[in-house]
Amino acid sequence: MSVAFVKEPNEEQVESLPERDLGTDPNFVTVRGLEMLDKAIEAGQAQLDAAQSAGNKIAVAMIRRDLRYWRARRSTAEVVIPQEDSDVVQFGNAVTIRRPGGQTQVFRIVGIDEADPGEGRISYLSPLARQLVGREVGEIVRAGAGEAEIISILC
Repeated sequence: MSVAFVKEPNEEQVESLPERDLGTDPNFVTVRGLEMLDKAIEAGQAQLDAAQSAGNKIAVAMIRRDLRYWRARRSTAEVVIPQEDSDVVQFGNAVTIRRPGGQTQVFRIVGIDEADPGEGRISYLSPLARQLVGREVGEIVRAGAGEAEIISILC
């Protein structure tokens, strides 16, 4: 019987995985973000070599897909360095905001792949980053359900 009629793949078959979404927005990165892309590619290549040596075809397919994503992200990366003498919030800046209860938070505006809100790094496409970019110290912005005041901007 032909393998075309068998539901279970044999050792030689690996299902095609969907590609990871690259998005359509510009791929702005910080210097740190560019380094992260390079490390992801390096780590992925090491994982691919190990999976190939082990003969793990499913892992090879998954890692190859991820490497295609990271290489595409690397090839389209545009490093953006904020101007140090600017008074307005820009990509790459760390911005301290104060909420009405007095709580302060610091967020750095970074690229999509570098974003980690738990670490205080937010994508430039996030609603908060969009509120912050182009604003100055003392301005009030929408931050989540409430508002917050920008109290400092650092490169």
